[in-house]
Amino acid sequence: MSETVIIALISLLGTLFGSFAGIVTSGKLTNYRIGELEKRVDKLSSLIEKTHNLEKQTSIGQEKIRLVEQRVGTLEKAAMQIN
Repeated sequence: MSETVIIALISLLGTLFGSFAGIVTSGKLTNYRIGELEKRVDKLSSLIEKTHNLEKQTSIGQEKIRLVEQRVGTLEKAAMQIN
């Protein structure tokens, strides 16, 4: 084989190895970033669910306060009529 062919084969192997290594590294980085994004999405989903539950509890609490205020108003009216 001539020197030119040997140098071309070595260059080809180097290029293939470099390209493969770049692809593998890029794939690992992409997988890592996707994993981190999935963690963030899970945290956000959990936060949204907690917020929804708190809003529901707040709504229930406000309704209970409204009912208590109505009962107190009714009792105050009844007490005024007795006096």
